[in-house]
Amino acid sequence: MIALLANAIEAHGGLNRWNARKRLTATIATGGDVSALKGIEQDHLQRTVRIDLHREQALIEPFGKNGQHSEFSPERVAIVAADERVVAERKDPRTSFARHDMRTHWDPLHRIYFESCALWTCLTTPFLLSEKASEVHEIEPCHEGGEVWRGLRATFSPAIASHSIEQDFYFGPDLLIRRHDYRVEIAGNFPVAEYASNPVNVDGIKIPTRRRTYLRDETTLTPMLDTLMISIDLWDLRFD
Repeated sequence: MIALLANAIEAHGGLNRWNARKRLTATIATGGDVSALKGIEQDHLQRTVRIDLHREQALIEPFGKNGQHSEFSPERVAIVAADERVVAERKDPRTSFARHDMRTHWDPLHRIYFESCALWTCLTTPFLLSEKASEVHEIEPCHEGGEVWRGLRATFSPAIASHSIEQDFYFGPDLLIRRHDYRVEIAGNFPVAEYASNPVNVDGIKIPTRRRTYLRDETTLTPMLDTLMISIDLWDLRFD
């Protein structure tokens, strides 16, 4: 493991502490322009997300209506009723995004895939880089707010359900995650910059509780702050 990644993981709580835990639960509220672009009604409801830390699995409840929850893995997404009846499901869900662009409307199963893999990625960063990335190397830092944020570029296997195969992660002077750049491959491959802030200490693990994602200029990497694509707020985080 390269030094920057090892030090960033230690700053977030360390691998031993992370590996001793299996699941994370949080209350979430989401927003941003992606919902309108995708024809999704934005409800701003508080929901619960529960993820496995070492396998790509997530559950969000309620989903659609009270008494229903979503289930996610790279191989399957589903809406499940309180009595465990499967309301709807899709196998091999990433293939359903073929030929989608930024404005292609999504159905509820598309939404489950996007929200779940986004939440799983942000809640497991930076630890997932030691487990899921096939290659990680240091890149040029970025300069923001009078600080120098050191960067890592990670390459993931196509088998990993995430935003894009190549993603960049930037860490502040305290080595906590500040920014995450990627392309939304399943929606026309548009580039974004995601900012992470307001970290909390959950049993020794530091996790940001505020995420704001903006369109990003292709050339300068500058975020377009008038285009808030995704907002995520989290609280009541706990390990199960």
